[in-house]
Amino acid sequence: MPTELRQGLIYPHRPIQDLYFPEAGYASITTSGTSKVEVGIIGPEGVVGAAPVLLGSDRTPYDHFVQNAGEMLAIDAAALLAATEESLALRNLLLRFVQTLLVQTAQTAFANASYNIEVRLARWLLMCHDRVIGDELTVTHDFLSFMLGVQRTTVTLALQLLEGNRLIKARRGRIGVLDRTGLLGVAGDSYGVPEAEYLRLIEGA
Repeated sequence: MPTELRQGLIYPHRPIQDLYFPEAGYASITTSGTSKVEVGIIGPEGVVGAAPVLLGSDRTPYDHFVQNAGEMLAIDAAALLAATEESLALRNLLLRFVQTLLVQTAQTAFANASYNIEVRLARWLLMCHDRVIGDELTVTHDFLSFMLGVQRTTVTLALQLLEGNRLIKARRGRIGVLDRTGLLGVAGDSYGVPEAEYLRLIEGA
């Protein structure tokens, strides 16, 4: 199915009806209180809604919505669970993805507690860049401030620093990645742990 920016997929504290396999674009997982912050990103590498369903729950306290429009395949949650009961290999593969998502969430908490906004922004841009075709990301300053849990002016200054170093090109509603290697240098140890876990558990399986 085609998806639209900000389209809701899974809502907090409501029974999960469907799970989603992104084919293009990606989804965000965010807290659902008054102060919303992104705690996870899922693109073509994974399944939106897999963690609560595979771990025996029918709901989650977090919001899941489309952050970058594209295409997703939807499957009834009960149908996927039935398929995992018939195939141990499928269940193990999906649980390996859940492990990488848990590592990503933990790494996000570490990055938010340990690094300044420039480093965190570089990490976020790299994670989004991993999940798109090409070098352009569709995002506004307001949305970035929401995702990173900081003021819009803080995001604007961080973007200007990265742009001044010719790592990105910011335009209205879009950010182009010019120098991925340079962004990796800025992100440092904040980026790479969940990505390595994914390579170990899934691509290396």
